[in-house]
Amino acid sequence: MPVTLELEAGVHWWCRCGRSGHQPLCDGSHKGTGIAPLKFTLTEKRRVWLCNCKHTKNPPYCDGSHNDLPPQDS
Repeated sequence: MPVTLELEAGVHWWCRCGRSGHQPLCDGSHKGTGIAPLKFTLTEKRRVWLCNCKHTKNPPYCDGSHNDLPPQDS
């Protein structure tokens, strides 16, 4: 499921490695993985739906790709 956030205008970093403890935003946990976060900029404060599954074709925004993933065992 996507994460809904109210973000301020400015630069933000979306986690691509999946290791961040502050998903879906980067906390620097990617260091040493070779996977860099994605920088995105908002020109004004707004609500966004950020991808949490990392399979979106429109990063960092959710495009519903999670609906096509196989179910996860609990």
